[in-house]
Parts: sequence; structure tokens; C-alpha cells
Amino acid sequence: MEQNLASYMDHTILKPETTKEEVKKLCEEAKQYGFASVCVNSYYVPFVKQQLAGSEVATCCVVGFPLGAMSTKAKAYETKVSVEDGATEVDMVINIGALKDQEYQLVKEDIEAVVAATKGNALVKVIIETCLLTQEEIKIACQLAVEAKADFVKTSTGFSTGGAKKEDVALMKETVGTKAKVKASGGIRNKETAMEMIAAGADRIGTSNAVKIVE
Repeated sequence: MEQNLASYMDHTILKPETTKEEVKKLCEEAKQYGFASVCVNSYYVPFVKQQLAGSEVATCCVVGFPLGAMSTKAKAYETKVSVEDGATEVDMVINIGALKDQEYQLVKEDIEAVVAATKGNALVKVIIETCLLTQEEIKIACQLAVEAKADFVKTSTGFSTGGAKKEDVALMKETVGTKAKVKASGGIRNKETAMEMIAAGADRIGTSNAVKIVE
């Protein structure tokens, strides 16, 4: 199961004080254990791409992170640059305030702009920040992500008031069905929690504790 579990992991480092040495270590671990991707802020994409060259590990970055409250054009541009720099997976944050204001068309177009900016060269995972949403809002956010042709819906940034809950993962999975995948992230620090998320329907796990979890 360990090898199989490793393939679920996005090995993640997103803190503002992250150094190049730390990112390099993450890349080495990802290659050693066979993690799905290394997930970083967009500044580090060229470096990660270089470090992972020749491996099966994907280069993943976050866009509009961690608040999601910047302009759609800014998110699209960050996505475009990141994909040109070598990212093959992009985790973008929705405009949470707009969702709360029921500006659903705006939220959908925000996601669509990021999807379009990849030009089909990267998976798009949509972070909906479940801890800030009602159950109904979680469902709507997932539906909008599917309509916008995103590949994944994702629970959390890990930078807000809470992280992934298995109940939210199950609701997200139920909502997207086979039309998108689900990524659980935020507060997943041990194997037991990771397995709970997978059992609830998670196709990917985002964590800065991936090595600890698989060991």
C-alpha cells in the first residue's frame, strides 16, 4: 500500500519563508518515494521543473494563492507564466467572496480563465476553501468547477481557518461524480487521516507531511 499511497501525494511546501534548499529536498524526496507531484508557489516552478527532470513526478503550483481575491486577469496571467515555466498542474483558489455574494457567473468565468490559460497543458485543481463555506456553497462551488471544465476540486489552502474534513470530501465527491476528481488538503498529517480522506473519495492528497505519512 505504501507505494500506492505515495502516488496519491502532492508533496507540498507553500510557506512564504520557503528556501530553495527546502524545495530541493522536497524534490529529492518526491523522486525517492514516487509522489504524484511537488506543489510550490509559482516563483519556484522553473527550479522544480529542473530538479524533477527525468522523473515521473509532476510540477504543480498554486495560483491566486492563498486568498483567491485577486483579479481574474491576474490569475490567468500567473497560470500562463507558470505553465510556460513548466507547471503541469495548477491549483487555483476561487473568488470566495464572489461565491458568497452568489455571483456564480463570475466564479465560473474566473475558473474558466485559468483553464483556458493552461491551453490544455496542465491539470487545473480548484481550491474552494471548504472551511469558509456552507454545505450548499460547497456543492455550488463544485458544480461551477465542473462547468468550467476543471480537472479537480480541492478542499483547502491550508492557510485559512480549517483544513480537509472527510465529510466535505464525501460531499464534493458526490457532487462532481465522475466529471472531476477530488483533492483533500489542509491538516493531513498522518496516515490514518490520509486513508480516511481516500476512503471518503479523495483522488489526491496535498500535504507537507507526505514522507511521514508513507513511512
